[in-house]
Amino acid sequence: MTNVRIAVVGIHGHGEKHVEHALDLGRAGRARLCAVVDPREPAAGHTAHGTGTAWFPTLGDLLSCPDPDVRPDVVVLCTPIPTHLPLAKAAMEAGMDVLLEKPTTASLAELTELVAISDRTGRLCQVGFQTFGSHALDAVAELVARGEIGDVVGYGAVGTWVRDAAYWDRAPWAGRRRLDGRDVVDGVVTNPLAHAVATTLRIGGVTRAEDVAWVDTDLYRANPIESDDTSAVRVTAADGTRYGFGLTLCASERGTAHVLVLGTQGEIELEYEHDRLVLRSGRVTMDKTYGRTPLLDDLLDVRAAGDPERRLLCDVRDTGAFMRVLEAVRTGADPRTVPDDAVTWVGTGDARRPVVRDVESWCEQVARTQQTFAELGAPWA
Repeated sequence: MTNVRIAVVGIHGHGEKHVEHALDLGRAGRARLCAVVDPREPAAGHTAHGTGTAWFPTLGDLLSCPDPDVRPDVVVLCTPIPTHLPLAKAAMEAGMDVLLEKPTTASLAELTELVAISDRTGRLCQVGFQTFGSHALDAVAELVARGEIGDVVGYGAVGTWVRDAAYWDRAPWAGRRRLDGRDVVDGVVTNPLAHAVATTLRIGGVTRAEDVAWVDTDLYRANPIESDDTSAVRVTAADGTRYGFGLTLCASERGTAHVLVLGTQGEIELEYEHDRLVLRSGRVTMDKTYGRTPLLDDLLDVRAAGDPERRLLCDVRDTGAFMRVLEAVRTGADPRTVPDDAVTWVGTGDARRPVVRDVESWCEQVARTQQTFAELGAPWA
């Protein structure tokens, strides 16, 4: 596998982590970082600086380079949401496999097109929901199958994070629903806490678009942005099972995002950021932390296996259910503004941020009851 060449497109911010991992794979003899792509060349202090890795300002420049030594076999895309489809299309049509950061695309129609491109070209497309590589997910499934919590009555997820003014100012598309006539959909449900949604659905076996019967959204914003920063979402699966998501970027302090599997005789809590699983039932309590397979490693393994029956951990097709949620957010009404009397502003300058009163408690109730903020009677809803 040492001949596998990797290019990372979008190398600043989160993209630098992909550069670091690709270099680690090179040191392990598994692959080689052959190129980085970004309008800004890696400067001193960047992980790619001084490594001798070729730099290109655009993916088109890389694809048109005649040097076979820098032509990648695998392309990692960590770029703005509206660019996901065109860049993934260009890479796959050029014969390359793709690791595409989440969210998959900016609309359900774009996802359908992306899947068709993968089918037509025969190229692999892994989506960067890193939690799909967690070994804890199989452990949850086993506990549920053994009846450790009785019959499952519902699923939920709680995400109570904080984001300040600097976060929303980081890019022109940040916090936008649309930009220059194109969908962006950069809100709490679809980007920062997208893992909460996708992981919970995955645990419940809901992965494809057809696995979802209905999505109800209750979207709010306390920040001066277009998109949502505090939201309740209910997904009803095709089999009638309900999933509740209470998510905010306006908490008093950053909480640990977690998934809940609620049963008649207990519950399972997964802190998916740390792969920590806690089982609570009348018979037993278990607290265990699991390992995780990096999605780029999995992509390399599937490439090497050459087995058409072997599936990627987060194949593009398995993000359809999440994309049904994104589509409901995209096509729904604009988020409502949280009333001023329910918001306290803390910090100054770039660190200034809003705190929505008691939002942590309301998010927990959404996850446990699969009801929206409005249905629960949140005073600011």
